[in-house]
Amino acid sequence: MHAQLYNDKELFQLISEGDETAFRMLFRRYVPELRPLILHLTKTGSVTDDIVQETFLRLWISRDKLPEIENPRSWLLRIVFHLSFSYLRKQVVHHKAIDAITSDYTADAPASSTEETMVYNAMMKQVSEAVAQLPPQAKRIYLLSREKGLKIPEIAGELSISPNTVKNSLVRSLQFIRKQLELSGHLFPAVVVWLLTR
Repeated sequence: MHAQLYNDKELFQLISEGDETAFRMLFRRYVPELRPLILHLTKTGSVTDDIVQETFLRLWISRDKLPEIENPRSWLLRIVFHLSFSYLRKQVVHHKAIDAITSDYTADAPASSTEETMVYNAMMKQVSEAVAQLPPQAKRIYLLSREKGLKIPEIAGELSISPNTVKNSLVRSLQFIRKQLELSGHLFPAVVVWLLTR
């Protein structure tokens, strides 16, 4: 079994069936992305390692639910945000930032919503609104990259355009999204912008 032959959703399906090899593949695929993100939030190496382990432990424990998950990357990020913000909340480091981010969304949020869920939802709402404003071709390229997880050469092949055209389009789209986030007037943590430019 080769990791590149399986997309995230296929690996989730295999993991749901108890496939430990698929689990290790997903772990190797995502740790290089998740570890810097968690470290950027927590600033602590040992805490980062704990959160990485806890994220994948939760994935394995919840494997019966994995086939129902449409966007594995978003699901993993939600766990990472939840665990990271829980740690930060205990450290009483991020209260002011959370208040600023969630102030406009509190009225619409269910009473049971947690802070990290509101942060995540606020971020995704702003990003979705910015993506909707992209020109049709740029929007399609962005969605193929971010939602379907296609690499630049794969997008180029699917759309019959050059890889450089795809790369330039993604760079312009990310710049536009960052600008829209700034213009929205919402205070987003630096990690959000960092994540968007990955």
